[in-house]
Amino acid sequence: MNVLFLSPQYPIEMQDFTRGLAEVGARVYGIGDSPPAALSPKVRRALADYRQISLNDVKAIHQAVRSWGVQFDRIECLWEPFVLLAAELREAMGIPGMSVDVVNGFRDKEIMKKRVEAAGLRVPHHFRARTEQEIWAAAEKVGYPLIIKPIAGAGSADTYRVDDAKKLAEIVQRTRHVAEVSVEEFVDGEEFTFDTVSIEGRPAFFNIAQYLPRPLVARTNEWISPIIVAMKDVFEPRYAGGIELGYGVLKALGMGTGFTHMEWYKKSNGEVVFGEIGCRVGGARLIDQMNFSCDIDLYREWARAVCWHSFEPNGHGNSPRPLPNGLVPLERKYNAAIIFKRALGQGKIRRIEGLDTFREQYGRYIVAEDLLKPGEHRRNWLQTLVSDGYLIVRHPDLPTALRLAEKVATDVRLYAG
Repeated sequence: MNVLFLSPQYPIEMQDFTRGLAEVGARVYGIGDSPPAALSPKVRRALADYRQISLNDVKAIHQAVRSWGVQFDRIECLWEPFVLLAAELREAMGIPGMSVDVVNGFRDKEIMKKRVEAAGLRVPHHFRARTEQEIWAAAEKVGYPLIIKPIAGAGSADTYRVDDAKKLAEIVQRTRHVAEVSVEEFVDGEEFTFDTVSIEGRPAFFNIAQYLPRPLVARTNEWISPIIVAMKDVFEPRYAGGIELGYGVLKALGMGTGFTHMEWYKKSNGEVVFGEIGCRVGGARLIDQMNFSCDIDLYREWARAVCWHSFEPNGHGNSPRPLPNGLVPLERKYNAAIIFKRALGQGKIRRIEGLDTFREQYGRYIVAEDLLKPGEHRRNWLQTLVSDGYLIVRHPDLPTALRLAEKVATDVRLYAG
């Protein structure tokens, strides 16, 4: 099994996906922007060969692939900007996997919503806009409040809530660098994810997580420590509508094999509404939360799914028979919550308060800690949800997990200056 993996070094999660491919028996070839010397040890160990080529240089990539003289069985990419490139390479080389047309349904938000809507599923009212005039015309049809977001964006970058015409005029100027935007209805409700590892469109595994608060709120208030909690009890009735919606979306978009990350809303009246979906893993360490929730290795199991169409979280050759809906039986042990911290002040981190006390009292519930250290320069919180670092805590009881997360949010403080 020869696999070409695009961008094996960056973003950081890609390093473990590269490891996972090697661990399930693939011979992995990598192409990416990172210099060979910058590859982490785990990536170097996992790769059979690597070429440093800009992922925007399609001609050079084709030349590199031909020069290897290898018959590739799979071409994979989990970094949002280049999932379409992987599909184009698959089609050009006659390699199995999701087509350009299918991937466009996951990448282009207007195509996505039209296909989901055509399947009879509830989506926000939406319009594509390329010019100022088109944005204003779409806003008149949608009404306020509304959301403006890039057609081909990822996460909440360049995404804005607009409550009136004055705000729209400001946002029109702020998004002039974005070639196309989606102007859509603002859905007022709780915001969740539906994440899967799917095999030929059927989830072998899925996850439900909740954003606290909603990303748009967190992204407009620097003082907030955003929380995402991956749920232990995913089959609770309150999530049933979102799960049903998720299965319908995968079918409507023709999902093949791999990771998906979907966002959906639950309104106060119980109605569920589709948000958007990508045929890649969720960012901001969401995969680590899922791993900590279930004590599994989804980096490896994604690789097993794309290489061998198998999912064996309990160990190679030791998985129970899938359930009728395709899910692999799995013990879900914990609610896992990640808390992102933003320093007070600008410049370098000067001190951290409250962390030692939290460790002393609740250290047994901390499963990951990656905060900037004193002397390091703080990050731009508007450009990365990870901000100035994070903690992940877990507990089998959801209210307790949320209380622990809220204590990190309020009691652990980073100061910069």
